[in-house]
Amino acid sequence: MSIGSFIRKQFIDILQWTEDTDGVLAWRHPMEDMEIQYGGSLTVRESQVAVFVNEGKIADVFTPGMYKLTTQTLPVLTYLKNWDKLFESPFKSDVYFFSTRLQIGRKWGTPQAITIRDADFGMVRLRAFGLYSYKIADAAKFYSEISGTRAEYTRDEVEEQLRNLLIATMTSTLGASSVPFLDMAANQALMSQTIREKLAPEFERYGVVLDNFAVTNVSLPEELQKAIDTRISMGMMGDMTRYTQYQVASSIPLAAQNEGGVAGLGASLAAGAVMGQAMAGGLAGGVAGAASGAPGVPAPAVPVAVAGAAGTAGATPAPADDPAARLQKLKELLDKSLISQAEFDTAKAEILRKLVG
Repeated sequence: MSIGSFIRKQFIDILQWTEDTDGVLAWRHPMEDMEIQYGGSLTVRESQVAVFVNEGKIADVFTPGMYKLTTQTLPVLTYLKNWDKLFESPFKSDVYFFSTRLQIGRKWGTPQAITIRDADFGMVRLRAFGLYSYKIADAAKFYSEISGTRAEYTRDEVEEQLRNLLIATMTSTLGASSVPFLDMAANQALMSQTIREKLAPEFERYGVVLDNFAVTNVSLPEELQKAIDTRISMGMMGDMTRYTQYQVASSIPLAAQNEGGVAGLGASLAAGAVMGQAMAGGLAGGVAGAASGAPGVPAPAVPVAVAGAAGTAGATPAPADDPAARLQKLKELLDKSLISQAEFDTAKAEILRKLVG
């Protein structure tokens, strides 16, 4: 080597990475024609790992700390270079820095709907979205499997590969699951844990550890979602008989405020009760006729009380224990000042309580 070449040659005394660019996971220290000074300083910051690579082969790995580069601190590289104990000249080696910081709040989602077999709705197509976090846990494996000799490897590039793994694992997991969609959507934490357990080994193959995985939303096609909303609404009504009683009890105080309102309400209640009995009798007679093989089923006679109930309130006397009649009587006593407002309110509350049950 000529003197001019020796003078032009540059030596590196300090090796470090300040992570000036956000989103970079792997960075190769620019070497070109530069050589590392024997006894130089290597600074590896917290949440970093440095890897020395000799002719494509991984040599020494350094965790956070400050190091003086000698044959003692570079045992593998010394062995590969066949350096003796007295080696004290500059040397060539590729040096890669890796960020081991936790990458949080990374989004994932199914670009296409996943078709699964559901116990309640048959074949359904669902989409899912969520968040996950990860970090590089094995820099040597990450270098060998993903980043390689590139000068820079970014977060977006590695996440493209990780998302493919995620979607493939989620599709197979949900497709093989026998959990109904309604139970699945109601317990997203359990679904997240199940998928995370299957994803973790896939991430580890690339030197990456999956720190957290969460399913934040599972959605169905609009037409199926409407069907589910209808089923939920029906379930919220519960016992229709008690629901009807509640509606009637709520309307009685409003009717009592109008002159003759309670009487009209009593007639409506009586008519409704008789019509309900008539419809129930008709259905029972139809079923009995069909079971006996009769060619025709005569319609059951509608009780005469229907006409009286559907007409004026005075045509059919209200039973003595009829709540509407009792409320009407109380209202008359109140209007005639035979009872106080407090007594009326107490008696009315007791009647309504017994009616609602």
